[in-house]
Amino acid sequence: MAIVHTGADMTPTKHELLAAWLPTQPWWPTGAQVPEPEASFRLDDPAGEVGIETFLLRVGGGVVQVPVTYRAAPLPGGELIGETEHSVLGHRWVHLATSDPVYVAETTATIREGRGQAALQEPDGTSITRTTTATVQGSGAGSGQLHVAVAIAPDEPVPAVAGTLTATWAEQPTPVALAWLSGS
Repeated sequence: MAIVHTGADMTPTKHELLAAWLPTQPWWPTGAQVPEPEASFRLDDPAGEVGIETFLLRVGGGVVQVPVTYRAAPLPGGELIGETEHSVLGHRWVHLATSDPVYVAETTATIREGRGQAALQEPDGTSITRTTTATVQGSGAGSGQLHVAVAIAPDEPVPAVAGTLTATWAEQPTPVALAWLSGS
């Protein structure tokens, strides 16, 4: 279960962090505005220390995937997106998740174990349902190194590898590959 504080505020907001950071990335389409996420999902850190969230943004004819992690301290060697104040949890460092070993381990485990996104709940245990979340599914197989797609062509077939993480959401009913394992 991923703990979510639905009544909490973040300053700057998640969108403000992404809007400042994404245009500085060499893979971001030149001149493209940063839209609000079309969908998102969370994975669960078994230790309960790191928040793991992935945003899916429609940009032009494709989708850009931005996985992030939220930490109570900076991640040495991690790629920092920015810092934010969370009204419940305090100061948070937001990193590009592909530079975070907790994200890499949890995404790999989700693929290999055939799991989906984390169920969301409030700190008191109340379940949360969000209409903008994506549905993700690990294939239940695979080995090797984790590869995460940044730009996703919605009509591109899922890679022909054993270990994949695919997603669907309201605006994307056909599964797309978000990540895969390759190697022996």
